[in-house]
Amino acid sequence: MANLKMGFRWFGEKDDPISLAQIRQIPQTKQVVGALFDVPVGEVWPQEKIDALKKQVEDAGLKLEVIESVNIHDDIKIGAPTRDKYIENYIQTIKNLSKAGVKVICYNFMPVFDWLRTDLHHQLADGSNAMMYDESKLPKDPEALMAEMNSGSRGFSLPGWEPERLAALKELFAAYKDVSEEKLVENLKYFLDAIIPVCEKFDVRMAMHPDDPPKPLFGLPRIFKNREDMLRIEQLHESRYNGFTICTGSLGENPANDLPAIIREFVPKDRVPFMHVRNIKHVGKNKFHESAHPSTEGSLDMFEIMKALHDTDYDGYIRPDHGRNIWGEDGRPGYGLYDRALGITYLLGMWEALIKSNLIQMKAGHEFCAWPFCMPGNNF
Repeated sequence: MANLKMGFRWFGEKDDPISLAQIRQIPQTKQVVGALFDVPVGEVWPQEKIDALKKQVEDAGLKLEVIESVNIHDDIKIGAPTRDKYIENYIQTIKNLSKAGVKVICYNFMPVFDWLRTDLHHQLADGSNAMMYDESKLPKDPEALMAEMNSGSRGFSLPGWEPERLAALKELFAAYKDVSEEKLVENLKYFLDAIIPVCEKFDVRMAMHPDDPPKPLFGLPRIFKNREDMLRIEQLHESRYNGFTICTGSLGENPANDLPAIIREFVPKDRVPFMHVRNIKHVGKNKFHESAHPSTEGSLDMFEIMKALHDTDYDGYIRPDHGRNIWGEDGRPGYGLYDRALGITYLLGMWEALIKSNLIQMKAGHEFCAWPFCMPGNNF
């Protein structure tokens, strides 16, 4: 049984109160999931900056093999005449990351907004706080939402909410006005057709992240919401380098999504190089908040999720995701140290139990089974 490549997202020493030394102390956590956050979207990531980040991570006794994210310029998603320039920049970034030993790039294809919430510090009954989405409180004006997100960030940068990109929000929405779901899929295919041959040559796997929430918002299309969308994306380019980040929280925001079944379908196809494993709590229609990772604390069956990974021999990269702020911590919304570290130990505990339970069953089968009656195909 393969071991999980456990990681922890880190936003860099200039913008993350969590240190690499602290991450190093989380059991069995060897991977830092990082990025360059000071390079404008669409520009080439300089090799010297990538190498400096890698050295910083490795000097702390950790590895940098997963990048989250190399964000995609809106002109690529829109299909603007300038998209080829930005695709060429993206290709050069892939090559540069490959030289640094990066194996996976997590990305998304969400128009305008990345993930969104209506409350970044929702108070929970136990005194902790977590991010919440309540569609009834979603502002009708996107600019009002952006102001709320900026206010709730409390000075921390929010991944996917680049202020320089969103400064001209009305113009950005106008640019997307003729982009339907079908057109967005076409533009994704155009992008994948350009980059996947490069990914294959340089051994860097693309792992598309689901939409969050997984539904159209503000009239903008969403194209990675469920299993059916995954099948469509998979067929856009038949290569294991065209893969997915299965985020249990994002897909789990729609209760109709059968997460263990999705894992059991796509992991054996070798299309899942990266997992985000987290829990959420549904508290009403189109209303949920982030929760602690254990099944008892949310609406997702985390055991069945981990069992699906175990049963499909998953050996890829994995990290906990949005946790609460607990024990007095007041960090970046969703990305505190303590609750994510607790999440890792919980996930690893289940993984150890699954492995040892399987070994015990195998041992018991050998002890009580006499040849040839336990040969494959015999049902005695």
